[in-house]
Amino acid sequence: MTTPTQQAGLTSTTTLLRFATAGSVDDGKSTLVGRLLHDSKSVLTDQLEAVEHASRSRGQEAPDLALLTDGLRAEREQGITIDVAYRYFATPARRFILADTPGHVQYTRNMVTGASTAELAVVLVDARNGVVEQTRRHAAVAALLRVPHVVLAVNKMDLVEYAEPVFAAIAKEFTAYAASLGVPEITAIPISALAGDNVVEPSANMDWYGGPTVLEHLETVPVSHDLTACHARFPVQYVIRPQTAEHPDYRGYAGQIAAGAFRVGESVTVLPSGRTSTIAGIDALGVSVKEAWAPQSVTIRLADDIDVSRGDLLAPTDDAPAVTQDVEATVCHVADQPLSVGQRVLLKHTTRTVKAIVKDIPSRLTLDDLSQHPAPGQLVANDIGRVVVRTAEPLALDAYADSRRTGSFLLIDPADGTTLSAGMAGASFAEVAGAVRDEAPAADDAEWDF
Repeated sequence: MTTPTQQAGLTSTTTLLRFATAGSVDDGKSTLVGRLLHDSKSVLTDQLEAVEHASRSRGQEAPDLALLTDGLRAEREQGITIDVAYRYFATPARRFILADTPGHVQYTRNMVTGASTAELAVVLVDARNGVVEQTRRHAAVAALLRVPHVVLAVNKMDLVEYAEPVFAAIAKEFTAYAASLGVPEITAIPISALAGDNVVEPSANMDWYGGPTVLEHLETVPVSHDLTACHARFPVQYVIRPQTAEHPDYRGYAGQIAAGAFRVGESVTVLPSGRTSTIAGIDALGVSVKEAWAPQSVTIRLADDIDVSRGDLLAPTDDAPAVTQDVEATVCHVADQPLSVGQRVLLKHTTRTVKAIVKDIPSRLTLDDLSQHPAPGQLVANDIGRVVVRTAEPLALDAYADSRRTGSFLLIDPADGTTLSAGMAGASFAEVAGAVRDEAPAADDAEWDF
């Protein structure tokens, strides 16, 4: 099968890496990103002039590279990052999409947004402070989101005289913690983002370190975001019936392939109804094709005239996900208003939105020792916890461990449309981490309201 990358004539040297930065307040995330952009020659002249002007207005002689990502006026005035800042740059080896996420505890939820599609997370630690609670929180979020690669960037090494023992102690503590969470790969790099040590160029001040710089690692880390190798899933976004003289009986189901590939003649099942049919045709950009793959947007035509509507999911008949109304998941609560047991919500999964009720909140994760606080009753902003949700209509969910696209969902306030929680279906945090000592109590068997 020819992939879109091969069709475009691109080679492996132009692969795309999505990565996010995270860390505690003032650990230097924005400065690191700015240094990456500046030293990799990815900053336009007018951008650099604007940063220099803003730096002078704040009484700084040298340009503050953090301003390359701190784009909001409130961020520049306070000297902090508030919102997730996305930047795009490229080197001869690879293209990059980076998300610079906030460090304040009240903005931890923003990291969920920034890291939800990332293949790598850069977690910064101030060499003077070591691993703090927010560091552990970000490591836990990265583990829950199944980010396959984590880089520990021990920053501000210039302020601890580039001492190797300081770096070694921090790297040992963080590696042990992240490994207990189930993070598959951890790379520790000592840096000074302000001075540029080991960011793009190797540091002359740390000859005891023989590993890659941050950019070298970003350029060479293996990434596998080939969605064509995943379980084939096609959420229906729109039903097309042009009813023209040329195509009087045309009925197509349009959307973006979430994962896998579909081929003409393949048997598919429509979920949640369970009806089966055969793919009669696939239209891509108005042209009929024999096969299509993620993340292409296409229109699929079926051989049988069956009921299919927005929110339905097409999957291979021999590889269809289970359908359920009982959703057990780990969520990161992102809203200022709490999430409580008995609360009525909307659950949005791919293109389907259904009414639901929070049946139980069995536990909340305690980041200090990775234990579970049982039966908290509610989750507040930035809490990570287990929930049991009953939906009014059945859903076809994959386990998040199998598919980040079709294993994730949102809980929404039906009153005003506010996003309440970002959820990951399937395995509990105990199963993800393998290090949680206290198991959450099982949900009770009380009757559902639906």
